[in-house]
Amino acid sequence: MAVIIEIGTALPAYVHDQSEVTEVLASQLAKSDSARAVLSRIHEATKIEQRHFVMPIQDYVSVDSFSKSNGLFTEHALALAAQATQSALSKAGLEAKQVDYLFFTTVTGVGAPSLDVLLASQLGFRSDLKRIPSFGLGCAGGAAGIARVADYLRGHPTEIALVVSVELCSLTIQWQDRSMANFVGTGIFGDGAATVVMVGEDHPLASNGIGVSASRSILYPDTEQMIGWQIGTSGMSLMLEAGVPEIIGQNFARDVDAFLAASGSSRAEVDVWVAHPGGPKILDGFTSALGLENDELSASWGVMKRAGNMSSAAVLHVLSEMFTQPSKSKGLLFALGPGVTVELVLLEWS
Repeated sequence: MAVIIEIGTALPAYVHDQSEVTEVLASQLAKSDSARAVLSRIHEATKIEQRHFVMPIQDYVSVDSFSKSNGLFTEHALALAAQATQSALSKAGLEAKQVDYLFFTTVTGVGAPSLDVLLASQLGFRSDLKRIPSFGLGCAGGAAGIARVADYLRGHPTEIALVVSVELCSLTIQWQDRSMANFVGTGIFGDGAATVVMVGEDHPLASNGIGVSASRSILYPDTEQMIGWQIGTSGMSLMLEAGVPEIIGQNFARDVDAFLAASGSSRAEVDVWVAHPGGPKILDGFTSALGLENDELSASWGVMKRAGNMSSAAVLHVLSEMFTQPSKSKGLLFALGPGVTVELVLLEWS
């Protein structure tokens, strides 16, 4: 099986307390006392203490078009992705030129050539590097990246591959959108990046790390409007319906059990739960559906409190914090994304 040998993470330099973010957003977004009260209540309910942004929160008010936000994405995302990638490679004792395959994911900026081309040029990857740039997987992108790279490494067991995620969710703030979805989005999303180093099972570094033994993708029909982004002249507007926790409650336990059974395992054998910190209702939904104790998702809650929901990078930050586990531990990594989709990844610690 493919093996995760290191993870590098990066957060932007500007750190804002949740109360500070709420104050600025309330002054710009909410045009009445009642609207300000609603926004403040939503932000407080997230239980997030702080978030990292690529700019001071006051500077975002001038970001009022897609061209501005996307230009800033290219400017700032490259540096953050490079920081995470250099950290991961350094911890693994590898150089960029040794990497054979790169899966890049984001949902907060677009470009052609994609950002991974700029990353490859800056860090000195080989010219024959195989690249898979991915856009649109949203919060499920980090989990999906691990799964797809593991699939690739099964057929190329001596190679080295990276999953690179960078998300600048702060650039999606919509200053003229006074919908509940935008109020929620401005309260939970943060910026961050992560890079996962993976090797095939025949690589010399495969003896120590986290094995990826199985994965499954699930797409729930007729849920396309529940989570996602609408791209317009002002940038990316969040689509978020209140029924997402209900989707989790109705389906998640059944689908997890079916996946584990097909992999020769069960919930009782899972020691480590690596959940995407999509928000308090999402984490509560996972906890309830799987019958977990409150502290079993403590790492996910911790990442969310300190950095918010960093979309595809968030679950990779959680995995980084849970990287060291007793030998033979089993884990389930999972994330929810637009579609509505779920990505499940079964892990085994060596």
